[in-house]
Amino acid sequence: MLVIVWGKTIGYKKHKYFLVTAIVWSITLLIVLNPAEAQALEWAKTELHYQYGRLDTPEFAGGGRENTHILTFQHASGWKYGDNYTFIDYLNDTGHDGFNDTEFYGEYYANFSMSKISGKSFTLGPIKDIGLLAGINFAIDAEVKKYLPGIRFSWSLPGFTFFNTDFTAYIDDSNGVRSGGAPRESDSFMIDVNWASPFQIGSHRFSIEGHIEYIGKRTNEFSDTVSDWVLGQPQVRYDLGNTLFNRPNKLFIGTECQFWLNKLGDKDTDEITA
Repeated sequence: MLVIVWGKTIGYKKHKYFLVTAIVWSITLLIVLNPAEAQALEWAKTELHYQYGRLDTPEFAGGGRENTHILTFQHASGWKYGDNYTFIDYLNDTGHDGFNDTEFYGEYYANFSMSKISGKSFTLGPIKDIGLLAGINFAIDAEVKKYLPGIRFSWSLPGFTFFNTDFTAYIDDSNGVRSGGAPRESDSFMIDVNWASPFQIGSHRFSIEGHIEYIGKRTNEFSDTVSDWVLGQPQVRYDLGNTLFNRPNKLFIGTECQFWLNKLGDKDTDEITA
């Protein structure tokens, strides 16, 4: 169903990269859902999230706050040369101001493990592996596309399923306002910390996971300054499936605290919301 909805949403777009993106994501989803392909994966985790919160609208889009529904498809998997992570958000708020009315936003990262590729250990103290990253970020309605090549340091820390620090470029390849999208921007960089830390209290299972990113300052095609920003999205999860059905890692409830300083590069919008 996700593929069908995605295809219908982008059908009116004229730019070829939207069609290419749809094809790539459709193939990705088919591989994920194909048992024969799944056998080639070392591990895989696929989730569907529903979130609801009151999110800020940046001042350049009119300001204010709107109740917002977010439906997320998320997938992570490992294979012989590294691992993959992807998500697609569908956002729909209660306003009709052209911001988050019906927006699709997605990110994809392929991490190529130097240890797996070379067959040699790339450990350095608490660093257990080094990877080469290839990422893409895109928003459909805003017609934004970014490339993020970089490097990942994977850490071996007690209490964490994983803990990564990523350093990437943030290269803009958007069409800009001439195509009806958001303004083009100069290139910048990103630093991201992402983790998952499960724990138990008695028989109850919890997890704290998420990421915090910093993206550097840049300018848009009108020579306006786009402020650097800090975006954090830590989640606290409770394993409800384990408690009710004795089936762990299947059904979670919880909350995500989103804090976004200089949201979308707007120095006048700082968001902190559950």
